[in-house]
Amino acid sequence: MQKNKEVRSSATIRFCGDSGDGMQLTGSQFTSTTAAFGNDLATYPDFPAEIRAPAGTLAGVSGFQLHFSSEDIHTPGDAPDVLIAMNPAALKANIKDLKPNGILIVNSDAFTDKDFEKAGYSESPLTDDLSHKFQVFEVQINKLTTLALEKLDLSEKEVDRTKNLFALGITYWMFSRPLEFTEHWLEEKFKGKDIIIEANKLALHAGYNYADTAEVFISQFEIPKASLEKGTYRNITGNSATAIGLVTASHLAGLPLFLGSYPITPASDILHELSKYKNFGVKTFQAEDEIAGVASAIGAAFSGSIGVTTTSGPGFCLKAEAMGLAVMTELPLLIIDVQRGGPSTGLPTKTEQSDLLQALFGRNGESPIPVISASTPSDCFYAAIEAVRIALKFMTPVILLSEGYLANGSEPWKLPEMSGLPKIETNLIDKSNSPTGEGFVAYKRHEDTLARDWAVPGIAGLEHRIGGLEKDFTTGNVSYDPDNHENMVKIRAEKIANISNFIPSQEVYGDTSGDVLVLGWGSTHGAIRSSVDLARKKGLKVSHAHLRYLNPFPKNMEVILKNFKKVLVPELNTGQLSFLIQGTFAVKVHKLNKIKGKPFSIEEILDEIEELVKS
Repeated sequence: MQKNKEVRSSATIRFCGDSGDGMQLTGSQFTSTTAAFGNDLATYPDFPAEIRAPAGTLAGVSGFQLHFSSEDIHTPGDAPDVLIAMNPAALKANIKDLKPNGILIVNSDAFTDKDFEKAGYSESPLTDDLSHKFQVFEVQINKLTTLALEKLDLSEKEVDRTKNLFALGITYWMFSRPLEFTEHWLEEKFKGKDIIIEANKLALHAGYNYADTAEVFISQFEIPKASLEKGTYRNITGNSATAIGLVTASHLAGLPLFLGSYPITPASDILHELSKYKNFGVKTFQAEDEIAGVASAIGAAFSGSIGVTTTSGPGFCLKAEAMGLAVMTELPLLIIDVQRGGPSTGLPTKTEQSDLLQALFGRNGESPIPVISASTPSDCFYAAIEAVRIALKFMTPVILLSEGYLANGSEPWKLPEMSGLPKIETNLIDKSNSPTGEGFVAYKRHEDTLARDWAVPGIAGLEHRIGGLEKDFTTGNVSYDPDNHENMVKIRAEKIANISNFIPSQEVYGDTSGDVLVLGWGSTHGAIRSSVDLARKKGLKVSHAHLRYLNPFPKNMEVILKNFKKVLVPELNTGQLSFLIQGTFAVKVHKLNKIKGKPFSIEEILDEIEELVKS
């Protein structure tokens, strides 16, 4: 049968099924193959919140969306062109997102009366009405996988585990992807388990050959390679990029790295990743709780290491008192908060930007801390380095805000040249090199940064008091003097505000004045940039500014804001950056807020831009 081959500039595909169907692995393999093929891409893994949700229910649905293109892209796509649904629950949870006339592939073997009941269907959803809206392909994935593996001595459960590779094979044919990258991965992953390797390869090829030979699929798509800047690339997630950024910062500063953390979704992968880098002098400590994690990192900072702790919203709350201790002792500490939906346990596997005000104000007393944020998965690498630089230069704890969407999402990352990264300076001293003067006094400050010297234990002549009680303005001894306390509060605040003299000016994408400035931070970057590009192509006077530095703001922030008639701030919260901008700069802000555990779509922001311009 003659089959059509259509060249497209981009496509979006979503795999969804039960949490035991291997959808994350399937999506990851499609991603790795697509990255190696040379497309630009962005991914959005969507995990179920319940660890052991009943099989076949809506609570157990797991999804993985991938947008890949021959052009530069910034998001994992608004809506899929292709949806692979492994059971009725996956269909019910995702069908509303599929584009009109999009391709729907269902595992018809899982569409039984029992499965309909689990998903909340009273009858089969595979109706004529569904076929009128979409291109529906019912494939007996379970049966065809079993036939492909019938000569192997495997249990029914072992055969069932390979059905995701059958589905992957179908999509590889559909989008002209090679099989060898996944075959090589299988050989490495299951080394020494030859029958498992063979079974998965057979399932992969069976899916590919079925799509190629069956008369149900008549169209194949080709997404040409993207014209990326020359260099060596790898596909990277935000958590991996953060971990590698920390190791790189350790090298640039010439200091050992210590991570003290308690596992918490979605930050745990940073701990897992860093544990692999012992040969780079990295020490990782899985603490018994959140407080022990941050306290151990403060101890590491006191001893001359780069102290880091990682967490998410609930753990971030628990670390608050210890963060105040780091403020009082003026030690370099990095607190990484990978945000998720809250409050309390909230939505552990869903993304949100709801910890910004907690990062700025969630401690007792006057305890300012610099706050910066990453904007893309690969940007987590550079944000981690910058956070360490600020902590070491200004002798202060620093908060780095990431998000579940960034942590688990991935994109191609061009490996940087180490020579192009800045050397990180420290305030470490011994008796001979104190820049603040000859006689050592713990809180005598550098004139430019207002940072104190960093004297580690064990050096004669550099002994000083440490702890959470207020310090004397110069000696660091405990002081209850009211004037001293006021002076110390003011100097700590001035030190943080002074950081604005050592960070870049805020950049604007597009014209520096116009009708609308779309101002964002964190993971909203991709959706904002794409919507602004579309608006500008329509002739609208719209620009984009994206904040890395949230405390303090860049020095030119007020000038930028007042050059635009209207400021739109899209946030995955109820308006926390909007609150800060209005309060700090007395500028009216138009809020666009979303609190659904999902990132913005391009269309949502573009619609708001067009409405603001019209009004």
